[in-house]
Amino acid sequence: MTNRRRKRHSPEQIVKKLRDADAMLNAGQDLAAVLQALETSEASYNRWRNQYGGMKSEEAKRLKALEDENKRLKQLVADQALDIQMLKYVNSKNW
Repeated sequence: MTNRRRKRHSPEQIVKKLRDADAMLNAGQDLAAVLQALETSEASYNRWRNQYGGMKSEEAKRLKALEDENKRLKQLVADQALDIQMLKYVNSKNW
């Protein structure tokens, strides 16, 4: 069993690989040969297909940027909720 290094693909790379896969599948190759040529697993291919299905490269970039911004905003809200909870606790004490 070989230890394959895990690769992180950018949205642009994923969209390009999906286009290449579509071209190979339309040329008559079977899915196993396509996955081997793209050096990816079937699970990754299906996940990418569901997430980036018919997107263009620019749309995938925008989606990734929005996901990152959403993550940052959720973290900000969580930090503020902790601050509010702490202030309520401190305020409830009788000094």
